[in-house]
Amino acid sequence: MIRVFAASWPLLLGMLLLMIGNGIQGTLLGIRGNLEGFSTQQMSLVMSAYFLGFLFGSRMAPDLIRRVGHVRVFAALGSLISAVLVLYAAVPDWIVWVVLRVLIGFCFAGVYVTAESWLNNTATNETRGQTLSLYMIVQMLGIITAQGVLNLADPAGFMLFVIPSVLVSLAFTPILLSISPAPAFGSIKRMSFRQLYNVSPLGVVGIFLMGGVFAAIFGMAAVWGGVAGLSVLEITIFVAAIYFGGLIFQYPIGWISDRMDRRQLILVVAVVGAVTATLAALLPLGFTALLLVAMAIGGISNPLYSLLLAYTNDYLEHDDMAAASAGLMFVNGLGAIIGPVAIGWIMAWVGPGGFFLYIGMLSALLAVYAVWRMSRRPAPAVDSTGSFNAITPGTTAVAYEAVIDAQTESDST
Repeated sequence: MIRVFAASWPLLLGMLLLMIGNGIQGTLLGIRGNLEGFSTQQMSLVMSAYFLGFLFGSRMAPDLIRRVGHVRVFAALGSLISAVLVLYAAVPDWIVWVVLRVLIGFCFAGVYVTAESWLNNTATNETRGQTLSLYMIVQMLGIITAQGVLNLADPAGFMLFVIPSVLVSLAFTPILLSISPAPAFGSIKRMSFRQLYNVSPLGVVGIFLMGGVFAAIFGMAAVWGGVAGLSVLEITIFVAAIYFGGLIFQYPIGWISDRMDRRQLILVVAVVGAVTATLAALLPLGFTALLLVAMAIGGISNPLYSLLLAYTNDYLEHDDMAAASAGLMFVNGLGAIIGPVAIGWIMAWVGPGGFFLYIGMLSALLAVYAVWRMSRRPAPAVDSTGSFNAITPGTTAVAYEAVIDAQTESDST
């Protein structure tokens, strides 16, 4: 692992700083929007806009990279991100924020595609799996660290918008000064949605629902905290607990999934998520109990995303996995776009409890659909299924294609 880190530390350090910057802006906007007097519905549109931009960015970035190269795309998108982070505070208008969020979502998607292809290129066949695992861990740690940074200044001021702008600018220094050559970038395969649904209806529906849950976690948790009357410190601890849960539960659930019918595990995890979120919506909970709920939600949603990807791959040939992952991530993006708008409407209707009620409803829908699909066809034999690969919803198809390749190389040795 030390050898792997030594070979890829510039990229990993740069991605850590990028994720801190992105984690700050995601939570900060939810807090600042409440201070500016924006309504829950207005903030739901602001948060949804990021996922709209990310969706288009993940589709368009590969063509952009092939035309002008990794370095130019990296530098251009990084400059735009740094500028947008400052413009949030300069123009505190929710409609302007919607436009800026679309732009920054597009830019972050392009940056992730570039960094992930670069990271994959620096790894060898022997180290690719460990390198990508470090990358996933760095992503989660970056967002968790961001929550601590948010307590360094007043969210009503300008400084917390300047800090992520500086961090993002600094993030490109180790990457662009790295001696690693820019990789050749090939085309990402595509699979039609009809083909994808025919392969795995549960995978498609489940990934769509998880997109809505991910949007609630990444986009609306801070908005909920403001509506619920939490302090800035409490909001940041709550958001950090979500990602901490996702970090520590990903691998244990993955280990179990390699040893049983994945649909049964998807059902169990979804039921636990539905019950936990529903109880949180209905019961008055203290802050300590809320942190346990946050860890449970994070520890359920992130592994479910990876579980659904792994389950879909159980029905695919290796050559089709990358195309399927790209399609599933697009479906996830569609769910993420709709998610904040839906949760904003529900919170406006039923109050702060609507945040947990929404997550509980989506988890329950997944559980019901999993039961129905279990009645439609038998599960593949456990010894014929592929291995679980931990991956976060914020990555692109480039990273998952590299994960698949790493797993294939590991299985063949």
